[in-house]
Amino acid sequence: MNIGLPIAVLLGSVFGVLLWFLPVSKLAILLVGVALALTLMRKPLWGLLIFALLATSIPYTTVQVGIRTTVSEGVLMLTWVAVFWQGFLGRNRGLLHWHPVERSLAMLMAYSALPFVVGMLIISAEGNGPVNWVRWLMNLSLLFLVPLLLRTERDRDQLVVALLLGNLIMLSLSIFMFLKDRDANTMIPILTDLKYAHPEAIKDIFSANYQRMASPWVHPNLTGGILALMVPLALLYGWTRTGWRRTLGLTVAIMGAAGLLFSISRGAIVALVLVLFWLSYKRVPYSGRIIGLGAAFGAALVMFYPPLQERLLSMFSASNASTEIRFEEYAMFPEAMARYPLGIGFKVDPPVPGSGLLGISNLWLNFIYKIGLPGMALFVVVTTLWWRAVRPMGRVPAITHENALWLGSLSGVLAALLTGIFDHYYSSTFVVIGLFWLLAGFSLQQVRLYPQQTRNGCATKDDLP
Repeated sequence: MNIGLPIAVLLGSVFGVLLWFLPVSKLAILLVGVALALTLMRKPLWGLLIFALLATSIPYTTVQVGIRTTVSEGVLMLTWVAVFWQGFLGRNRGLLHWHPVERSLAMLMAYSALPFVVGMLIISAEGNGPVNWVRWLMNLSLLFLVPLLLRTERDRDQLVVALLLGNLIMLSLSIFMFLKDRDANTMIPILTDLKYAHPEAIKDIFSANYQRMASPWVHPNLTGGILALMVPLALLYGWTRTGWRRTLGLTVAIMGAAGLLFSISRGAIVALVLVLFWLSYKRVPYSGRIIGLGAAFGAALVMFYPPLQERLLSMFSASNASTEIRFEEYAMFPEAMARYPLGIGFKVDPPVPGSGLLGISNLWLNFIYKIGLPGMALFVVVTTLWWRAVRPMGRVPAITHENALWLGSLSGVLAALLTGIFDHYYSSTFVVIGLFWLLAGFSLQQVRLYPQQTRNGCATKDDLP
């Protein structure tokens, strides 16, 4: 029996009734959500691709569906619903294997329940702890979606294209607005139209950093961090492809390098430079030339943009305002650890309002601040196991169609970890941590598909699945 007609009649009746009680705008959102959910039930891969596009282009556009959430995370939630439905039908059997990285990440996610409960009991501040905790877990879970949904070479290529298209949209808007006005505040009306939450915080950030490039990622340091994650993948993907894919990859890589400098994110700049020198150490072809071209490109931008000159000259100065704040954060951090031995949980981000303390601009120490020392130790275990699984064992003598995705995603995650020395966003900032774990899972999958590339940098025909 064909059940399509009864379902259509049922949905039509339900939405007809809802039209009497809901505004047209909310009903339209509900209709789109239901249509998307039904589509993803059949093809959950589309959900991951839509997430990749939205998360890199308009990461913090929100929608009100009982609770306020970002559109990208809403799509991610629907994708997981679709994955569970497919699992109920038996179509995901044997796709997810519990290797050491997956097991340790699951342990980190399970352990986070303890600081979540403790934080709910001891932190007296406004905040939706349960929602924030679920969002954090959902962002980490992207590592598990990679083997469940990226089953073919075409699937993996579609994911990379979605990531790069999203970055292209974000960079085109950001660089255009920056070159047109040279004032970050001109981005505020655009983000307001995109339904970004906390407009007062956005105004404060852009006003304080008006000479640095604004973007849909809001804070310039966060913009730099996401570009450090994505530029290596864009460069190596474009390097080894042809046609429009080559143009897309190289365009995002070049615009990303410019955006990195315009955002004047010193941590991200240093991290990406360190990764380039590491690639040169591994004898990756043309890495030396890339360093030279990057230095020339950066020097040209510095010559024509005085604020970048000032920022770079004060980068390591103890009298620099942001450097002074970081030293103060480190000085006060032991007191925060003593006051919150199991972390503050997920109700609020550091610092706790009214505590008299500061946050901490360090990836690993922020894990301690949020979920305690055991939580940071588990994160170290996960990233160490990930590195042992994906690192090249020797030289990388050639960049090929296959190993470009492995080396690009590996280099991006490595750059993101290095930015953690200077900032904390890859520990708990929603959406950006989702992209981090997505590329971490992607690099793992590439190694498992082509294990030979970690030993000599190249995949062979025998490695093909």
